[in-house]
Amino acid sequence: MAFNESGSDRGFPRKMYQGNWKCSECGKEITELPFEPSGDRPLYCRDCHAKRRPQRFGR
Repeated sequence: MAFNESGSDRGFPRKMYQGNWKCSECGKEITELPFEPSGDRPLYCRDCHAKRRPQRFGR
């Protein structure tokens, strides 16, 4: 799946939410998310999120 400069693969910009959060795993500062966090689930930085995702074969 290819993404354009705005982070979207559908040809329109994705709404990004600005804030001050910390990664639940490593504590790294997170300032922008592609969703509004609800506060009842952990947040992960890009690196920790990639480590937690199941490995996809054939990509």
